[in-house]
Amino acid sequence: MFDRRLIENFDWGFLTIIVLIASVGLVILYSALTAGNDAGTVHMLFKKQVIWMGIGFCIMLACVVIDYSELDKLNLLFYLLCVGLLVSVIIFGELGGGSRRWLVIGFIRVQPSELMKIALIISLASVYSTCLSQTGLNFRKLIKPAVLCSIPFFLIVIQPDLGTGLLLLLIAGTITLFVKVERRVFLSLSGLGLLIVPMVWFVLKEYQKSRILTFLNPDRDPLGAGYHIIQSKIAIGSGMLTGKGFLKGTQNALSFLPEQHTDFIVSVLAEEWGLVGCSILLILYFILLFWGLNIAYNCRNLFGSILAFGITAMIFWQIFINVGMVMGLMPVVGVPLPLVSYGGSSVVTNMVGFGILLNISMRKFVSG
Repeated sequence: MFDRRLIENFDWGFLTIIVLIASVGLVILYSALTAGNDAGTVHMLFKKQVIWMGIGFCIMLACVVIDYSELDKLNLLFYLLCVGLLVSVIIFGELGGGSRRWLVIGFIRVQPSELMKIALIISLASVYSTCLSQTGLNFRKLIKPAVLCSIPFFLIVIQPDLGTGLLLLLIAGTITLFVKVERRVFLSLSGLGLLIVPMVWFVLKEYQKSRILTFLNPDRDPLGAGYHIIQSKIAIGSGMLTGKGFLKGTQNALSFLPEQHTDFIVSVLAEEWGLVGCSILLILYFILLFWGLNIAYNCRNLFGSILAFGITAMIFWQIFINVGMVMGLMPVVGVPLPLVSYGGSSVVTNMVGFGILLNISMRKFVSG
């Protein structure tokens, strides 16, 4: 029998925040693709993004229908499916920009590393919900989660896509700290991390080393590796308090700003709408993150609580890295801004995450 409480507990407020951010994202993307061109012509990429948004909303609503607890039973299937897609990328993936990150399936271009974020969060939530203790997780209980993280990390890094690989580790690490580890485990892993970080430098590719050195000193190569960050800072600074106005951003219109519709779309927002526009978007994101944490806190089911926290952590790290990147506070690693940057796989992945959060919020009265 259908439970009427599901309708009564539908989270219309959370859905409203998602719609607002998506709407702001489409306005910014339209400007990023149109400024400097014929304003009467709608760019093909904008049309595609509208289609992906529509598909994403349908998928999000579909995710609400099935009880999220079913994901606990199917977590291994989702995980293996996404790992299989990552292996397929290495073998059959489309080569672009010196890397293989996309699979072309008919007329659809998919980035499996985006979908892997959700699959990993579901798998970790399933594992952690069955092995928690008051004192925290020990080394033995962290072996399985470590394996679950290592496989996709390795497959993504060899594409190569170090940014998404590190994002997976950040999400997994955040979830692990949320569920609690033993003090000695935390200190040991922290010390090991400090030892490994300097060694990583010697295995990085030259372009990756260049990004890090440019992050530390953008002026070392102003016309090369440092060009992106310098132009982004100019766009952000020139927007000042209220910006230059819609479609009037000169850095964007004159094509000085690279990747303006993907990685550096915040720079377009800052130039045209200034500090006020950026603040509005960040406030909306803050409300979204707070709402996600509230869903995790109020969920009576341990699996659902960890799952909600993991999805919220995924959204947080994407926002944190992207905004830090365009401001020159972090290296350029190519992490899209949720619901704002162009990208079908990113939109669908985030919408699946939002659908699961809505699902958990609707069933917050269910214990387990």
